[in-house]
Amino acid sequence: MPLTMAKEGEPNIIKHIGGKEETRQFLENLGFVSGGTVTVVSMINGSMIVNVKDSRVAIGKDMACHIMV
Repeated sequence: MPLTMAKEGEPNIIKHIGGKEETRQFLENLGFVSGGTVTVVSMINGSMIVNVKDSRVAIGKDMACHIMV
């Protein structure tokens, strides 16, 4: 399922990163890699705040749709 459907506060394992090569590279540089853990902190007005690799990152729901957990 895409990250946008994940529950807040629940750790999820990243299964796959989709999208174009540049989108995948951008997300990988932020720390979103297959096998990594991501936790949704909050969802506010089309943006998501997530914990990934001991960092908080804000991403749009369009980017979050490319992250499968």
